[in-house]
Amino acid sequence: MRGVLLAGGSGSRLRPATWAASKQLLPVYDKPMIYYPLTTLMLAGIREILVITAPEAADAVRGLLGDGAAWGLRIEHAIQEVPLGVADALRIAEPFLAGGPVALGLGDNLLHGQGLIEALREGAALRRGAHVFSVPVADPSAYGVLAWDGDRLVDVVEKPDVPPSREAVPGLYFFDGQAAARASSLTPSVRGELEITDLQRLYLREGLLRVRRFGRGLAWFDMGTPERLWEAAGWVRSMQVRQGLLVGSPEEAAWRQGWIAASALLDAAHRHAGTAYGEALADLAGSA
Repeated sequence: MRGVLLAGGSGSRLRPATWAASKQLLPVYDKPMIYYPLTTLMLAGIREILVITAPEAADAVRGLLGDGAAWGLRIEHAIQEVPLGVADALRIAEPFLAGGPVALGLGDNLLHGQGLIEALREGAALRRGAHVFSVPVADPSAYGVLAWDGDRLVDVVEKPDVPPSREAVPGLYFFDGQAAARASSLTPSVRGELEITDLQRLYLREGLLRVRRFGRGLAWFDMGTPERLWEAAGWVRSMQVRQGLLVGSPEEAAWRQGWIAASALLDAAHRHAGTAYGEALADLAGSA
C-alpha cells in the first residue's frame, strides 16, 4: 500500500498565521504539523508517500521533507492547484498509485492512542473495499458522520446540520486500487468539491465499507482552527513532558520500524542539538 498525504488548502481558518506559512508547517508544540500525519502513515508500515500541497507551499514542504530518504521513505511531491476537495487528492495521485491500494491522510490530523498501530496495520492490509475509523465527538457536525440502523451502517453524511450519530470519521482513509478511478467519476458537491464521503458511499452501497470504531482510547485532533491547534499542542506537550514519550516523530517511527539504524537516529539527534527533541532522539539511540 502507498500513502497520500493531502497538505493543500489555504488554511483560511488559521489566518493571519497562514498568511505567513502553510498550515501544515505551523508548529504543534515542538514539531511542524505535517510530521504527525506523516508519522501515522509510517506506523501503518507505509514507505512510499505522495505529499500534495498548494502551489505557494510546495517549495517549503519539499524543503522540509525532501525525498524521505533520511527516514527510510520514498517521498514524492505533487501540487493541488485549486482546493477541490479531499477526494480530489486521489485523482491527482492516480499515476503515483498505479492501480494499487492507498492510505489517504489529511495533513492537519493527529491520531494517537492505544490500539492505533494494530488498527493501522489492519487498514494497510486492505486489498478490496474501503476502511475508515470512527471516533465519538461532542460536535460531529464539522465532519463526515456515520449513520447506523442498529449495528448496520447505512450512510456517511458530510457536515450534517443534524448529525445522525456522534461518530465522526477522522482524516485517514484506506481504499483499494479502484479508489482513484472512482474519485474521478464523482460529481462535485454543492460546495464545489469532490467529497470523500461520496466516495465512501460508493463503497458502502456495494457492501465494501468497513469501520473500526474507537472509544475513549484514541486521541484525535483536527488542527484546522486556532483553538484545536492550541489543544493539540498542549496534549503533545503533556505526553512528552509528563510521560517522556515522543509523539509524531518520523525519526522514532523509522527507527522502530527498522528502516533506519540507531546511528541515523543519533545523527538526527545531533542535527537537533540543544533542543528537548534532540535529547529525546539521543536517549532513544542510547537505548538501542
